[in-house]
Amino acid sequence: MGGLADQLRRTIAHHGPITVAAYMETVLAHPRHGVYASRDPFGAEGDFITAPEISQMFGELIGLWCAVVWRAMGGPDPVALVELGPGRGTLIADALRAARGQAPFLGAARLHLVETSRRLRDRQREALAATDLAHPPAWHDTLDDVPDDAMLVVANEFFDALPVRQFQQTPQGWRERLIDIDPDGGFGFTLAPSAAAQALVPASLGSSPPGSVFEVSPSAIAIAHALGRRLARRGGAALIIDYGHTDSAAGDTLQAVRRHRFHDALDAPGTADVTAHVDFAALGRAAGEGGAAVHGPVPQGVFLESLGIGARATALRAGATPEQAREVAAARRRLVDPAEMGTLFKVMAVTAPAAPPPPGFA
Repeated sequence: MGGLADQLRRTIAHHGPITVAAYMETVLAHPRHGVYASRDPFGAEGDFITAPEISQMFGELIGLWCAVVWRAMGGPDPVALVELGPGRGTLIADALRAARGQAPFLGAARLHLVETSRRLRDRQREALAATDLAHPPAWHDTLDDVPDDAMLVVANEFFDALPVRQFQQTPQGWRERLIDIDPDGGFGFTLAPSAAAQALVPASLGSSPPGSVFEVSPSAIAIAHALGRRLARRGGAALIIDYGHTDSAAGDTLQAVRRHRFHDALDAPGTADVTAHVDFAALGRAAGEGGAAVHGPVPQGVFLESLGIGARATALRAGATPEQAREVAAARRRLVDPAEMGTLFKVMAVTAPAAPPPPGFA
C-alpha cells in the first residue's frame, strides 16, 4: 500500500488504535498523500461527480437564490459571499455568471472561498478567471478567517467530508469504533470503552440493539453552530446541500468511492474519497443553538423545482441540438428525480432569526 498506509500503521503502532474521525481526516486532508492534496477527485476522470458538474443549471439557480436573499436582507454592502469546500469552482463560477444581471448584488459581494487544498485553489482560480468580479476573491483555511460581515454561505457536499466518530452498541453499552492494524497488515475495526459516548450518543438511542452504530461529526456541529452564531449577529443566510438523513438515528454510513465505484473505506487509504451521510437534525440543532433560524431540510428535487429548474431547462433546450437537448433533460432528471439525487440529497437553509423563509422554503 505504501505512502499514507505506512504512515497510519506507524501512528497506530506508536499510539494505539485511532478514531474513525482521525482516519478520515488523515485520508482526506494529509498535506502530501491526502485525497484532496494528491489529486483531483472530481469529475468523470476522478472519483465522483457533484451536482455542479452535472449541469450549469444547479449553480445558476443558487446564484439567483443568493441575489434574491441579498435583496431581502436589505442589500448590505459589503456582503461576504462564501463557499465552503468549492471543489473545482464550478458552482460559484456558474452562480456568478447567472447573477450578471444583478449588478448591485455583484458590486456588494466579496467572494470568500474556504478551501485547504492548494491544488484545488488553483482549479478555482482558473474557473473564476472569466468572471466579472468587482473585487478579487480571497481564500481561507477556515470559516473563522472570513471577515465578520453579513454573509451568504453555500455549502454543497461539504459536510459529508467532515470526519465522524462512530460508536457501536454492545451488551455492555456504547463503545467507540476505532481503527487498528489487522494481522495481515491491513486495517480493521475494533471497539473500546469511551467516555465520549455518554456525551455524544443521544439518550434516545440507549435502547438500540447490539451492533447498532451511531455517527457524530463534532467538527460539523461546531461549524453549524458558528454559522448560526454569525448569522444571528451579522445577518445573512447559509444554504447547505448534501446527502444524508433528516433525523438523528443509528446507522453505519461510512463509505468510500474510487473512480465512481464503491470501495472498501479501509483499503488503500488515500486512493478513494471517504465520506459519511450528513445528520441534518444535528446541524439544525447546532445552528439553532447559535441563535439562527433553521428552514428545512427539503429534498433537493423539490428545492430545485421550486426555484425554476424546469423553466431553465426549457430555455437551455431552445435552439439546442437534439443531442444537447437530451443532455439537458438527462441532467435535470438526475438532479431532481427521487430515484437519482432528488430525495437522498437534501437542502437546509440557516438564516438570521427575523428573516423571512428564503426561496424554496416557503
